[in-house]
Amino acid sequence: MSSDGSDDHHHPRPWETVRRGLLLLISSPSGAGKTSLSRRLVADNPDLILSVSATTRDPRPGEEEGREYFFKSREAFEAMVAQDAFLEWADVHGNLYGTPRAPVVAALEAGQDVLFDIDWQGAAQIQARQPQDVVKVFILPPSMADLARRLHARAQDTEAVIQHRLERASDEIARWGDYDYVIVNKSFDRAYADLGHIYRAERMKPGRNPWLPGFVDDLLGE
Repeated sequence: MSSDGSDDHHHPRPWETVRRGLLLLISSPSGAGKTSLSRRLVADNPDLILSVSATTRDPRPGEEEGREYFFKSREAFEAMVAQDAFLEWADVHGNLYGTPRAPVVAALEAGQDVLFDIDWQGAAQIQARQPQDVVKVFILPPSMADLARRLHARAQDTEAVIQHRLERASDEIARWGDYDYVIVNKSFDRAYADLGHIYRAERMKPGRNPWLPGFVDDLLGE
């Protein structure tokens, strides 16, 4: 300690340093509630942003570049694939979708957390590339009957599309064991509280708080 009361140590102070962000990957079969839970968590947590994907599909009315998606030509998208510029990408019904790597890495390094509303294939690709940063949460419906009821209640799809979603749900649910946490969404409020607890606990892990060793050194040096 110097004569003016300041600390001569050069260890980073907690308020001077930035924690490392995390990648929160949320998956579920269609209709189990992952999108509603994700949007609420992002709205309630200023350090958490929603990942924005790139796509080759045309913008829909009201969509804005960089908000819903980064809209790319197929040529531009394929050039990004060739440059290994995606954390994950897939061909979905003839359109290409992918997560640009650069903004996600920049967010992590700035201490910003990024949430992904993503299927199990995309989650596996991201985990393979950023294993130390990923937290994976799977949302299950309380029953298949409840899942069917929710899909019908949304009134967004034809009966044929709903049946296709229900058939896919079995394959998706079978992947639950690949996830760090599993939440059964019986009640939205309870599921949301559980998701919030998981998110906050993961932020506290020592590896995501690189200021801790210096802080502990200072504590022990007092």
